[in-house]
Formats: sequence, structure tokens, C-alpha cells
Amino acid sequence: MEAVSHELLSRERDLIAHLRAMGSVLVGYSGGVDSTYLASVALEALGPGSTLAVLGKSPSVAHVQWRTAIDVANSAGIPLLVVDTHEVDDPRYAANPSNRCYFCKSELWTTLVPLARERGLAAVVDGTNADDRGDFRPGAAAAMERAVSSPLAELRFTKEEIRALSRRRGLPTWSQPSSPCLASRIPYGTEVTPERLRQVDTAEQALRALGITGDLRVRFHGELARVELVGAELERWLSPERHEVLRQAVADAGFSRVALDLRGFRSGSLNVLEGVVAA
Repeated sequence: MEAVSHELLSRERDLIAHLRAMGSVLVGYSGGVDSTYLASVALEALGPGSTLAVLGKSPSVAHVQWRTAIDVANSAGIPLLVVDTHEVDDPRYAANPSNRCYFCKSELWTTLVPLARERGLAAVVDGTNADDRGDFRPGAAAAMERAVSSPLAELRFTKEEIRALSRRRGLPTWSQPSSPCLASRIPYGTEVTPERLRQVDTAEQALRALGITGDLRVRFHGELARVELVGAELERWLSPERHEVLRQAVADAGFSRVALDLRGFRSGSLNVLEGVVAA
């Protein structure tokens, strides 16, 4: 295990004190690197009676993602509640504008903030980190409107630091790839439907079943699925034999055409089509 600096451990103690001062918290939990770390620290700071992680379950969350999130919380002893969210039923979300995440997070926090009040929990927190504040994140406005705080960002924890501290804590999420919601695979302006979300989810699960690791996306472009893999995996699946196996796995999810993007995985590339090589 890599050593963590004394300075970073000192900042983690500051985070514990920060959470302890809140008295009790509801953590908006996804099972990702950041929210898992935050829930773990909150549990240490406040104990199980004053900490609750809440996972929103909806068609926009990959099946394997929320199942893994439940397993991680259980293994870490984090008190967990799973609630249904209904952002896909909101026509503003389904229309898939560039600020789609605002409507998603509005649905989430509109559900979780009253829940915290009902449970007598003093604060609602999320796993936004310092790096996130440099990105386009319309969902952050929804959190701000509902007084949801972001302790990791406020205390300037970066993703790299959170991974290092998660590893030190023995959290299995420390090396987990980023996994935004399934709607992020659908280009802005293309309607988000439960059927399209399931199609993307099924295709990505099929590729994982082939043993593909690391960051992976199946981008939805109507009848065409554009597959993005990280560099090493991309090289591995370029041979004609493997390429056909990959194509068939994605086609079985309901896509009539499958393209392997030769530029590999790129975060936020959902609106890019040029440079794609069709299988």
C-alpha cells in the first residue's frame, strides 16, 4: 500500500471534525469513489446512528452500478437506504438538454432533503470533489438551491487524494473507474427513454462479460452504437476475430450497427461522431 502524506492525513482529520460539527448527515450516495469515501469518513466521525447513505435507484443508473453500491456499503458497514427516483418521468429531463443533470439532481435532492428532515438528520451532503468544480456541472446548482453541502470540495480534496485515502481505508472503490449515469451516453437533444437506457446498459454489461476492463462507454446514436474503450483494451479488440465478438455482443442489445471508436475512451464525447470506424 502506498504511503499517504502526513499533510493529507491531517486534512482527513479536518474533514472528520467538519462532519462531526454537523451533528448528523444524510449522504447522497452512488457507490462511486467520492461518495463512498465521504460516507466512510462520516461513519467514523458520527457513528451509525447519525449517518445515513441514501442511494437513488432509477432506469438511468446501470443495474450493476447500484447492485455494487449496495454491496460496498454493506461491506463497509455504512447504513444504507435505497429509494426510487423518477427523473426519467420529468419531460424536462427526458428532452435531454445540455443542463439535463440539473433536472436529475433536482429530483434527487427533492427526495433526499425531506427524507433527512423526517429522519432528524441535520445536514445533507454529496461527494462533489475539488476537481469537479472546474467542470460544467449543472447539477451543482440544484444542490446549492436545496442547501446540500459538498465537504470534499469545500476542504479541497482532489480525486487523486480521495483515491489514495480510500485505498488506505481498504475501500474497494479506490481504483474504480468513473461511471456517470446511463443518460450521459445519449447525445444532447436526443430523448432519454427507459428503453434506450436499458439498451445501453445491456450492451455495456455484455462487454464487461467479455472481460473488458477500465473505462468503457457505449454511446447511443440511434441504430448505431459507438463503443469507446481505454487504450490497452482498444488494441486488444481490434483484431478481426475479437472485433466480431465485440460487435455481436453489442448488436444483441438491439443495435443494428456497431462502431469501435479508434480514438478510445474520452469523457464527454457523446456528441462526437467523426473518426468512428464501423464494424
